[in-house]
Amino acid sequence: MRVYLDWNATAPLRPEARAAMAEALDVVGNPSSVHAEGRAARALVERAREDLLEALGATQSDLVFTSGATEAAALALAGRGLKGAAVEHDAVAAWVETSLPVDRDGRVTVEDPAGSTLQLANSETGVVQTLPAGLAVSDVTQGIGRLPYAHDWAGVGMAILSAHKFGGPKGAGALILPRGHHPEPRAKGGGQEMGRRAGTENVPAIAGMAAAARAALRDLADGLWERVAQLRDILENALEAASPGTIFVGRGVARLPNTMLALTPGWKGETQVMAMDLAGFAVSSGSACSSGKVRASRTLRAMGFAEGDAACAMRVSLGPAVTEDEVLRLADAWSAALKKHKSRAA
Repeated sequence: MRVYLDWNATAPLRPEARAAMAEALDVVGNPSSVHAEGRAARALVERAREDLLEALGATQSDLVFTSGATEAAALALAGRGLKGAAVEHDAVAAWVETSLPVDRDGRVTVEDPAGSTLQLANSETGVVQTLPAGLAVSDVTQGIGRLPYAHDWAGVGMAILSAHKFGGPKGAGALILPRGHHPEPRAKGGGQEMGRRAGTENVPAIAGMAAAARAALRDLADGLWERVAQLRDILENALEAASPGTIFVGRGVARLPNTMLALTPGWKGETQVMAMDLAGFAVSSGSACSSGKVRASRTLRAMGFAEGDAACAMRVSLGPAVTEDEVLRLADAWSAALKKHKSRAA
């Protein structure tokens, strides 16, 4: 039986989200229509908006639904001339000057919060940043449901999020922004989302996103991710015993509880991923949005790793459904593949 260990790329759809989406599919109206059917659809959208704002502690904010974090990033960042770091996701880096300094552990220094963007957590390394008060924008995509986050408390201007990272449907995201703020819309042609994003709202996906957020935050409060962190540590210890030369990126600083990035010099990450896939394990060599590109990780290069070493990383990202037996089986499969690699290289 295959084992899915790529939760940072996308988390499995939560049953709560599936049920909410199925119910919303039976609501026939367009949420912009004024008749009873349209009002029923609008009620689902607005209820989801209120639920998300409450769940994320954004009591003084508005929320715009988008097709995902990539669109939310464009809405938040286009034309603003903000500074970011090279460890940001491609969707953010495309709109900012990537000049903020990054240390060897992946931590970013921000001197001008109002003119900067900074991610809450890195999708490849799992490294968690300390968000400075007054920060203009934060990509909180990887942290929601895995780390405590309250928007009002964080003091961030805008926050980017994506449903499928916390068990909602793919193709749904949102931007939290100050109440009454109207950025230049990227999608034009209609008055939806208070004139900030044209296009008929994806009612089932929006309903699923809100249901997933409620369930994800309940799991966080119940301590499920503490157990995930223990499994991550068990995996690292097992891999380290098999390969003392392997580097566990970001191990000495705060990380997402589920994320391990293991760098084994001389063994290409893509080769490791293929070997694990053949053994029945879904892992990755970094951000899913950068997979298939023949280049070393931009994140690892920004952290000071040489290009050759940066191409030798394997990411494992766990979730609450993963068991200790599955983690140990992965360690065994990886160790066996490493022995084969070394024998071929000899």
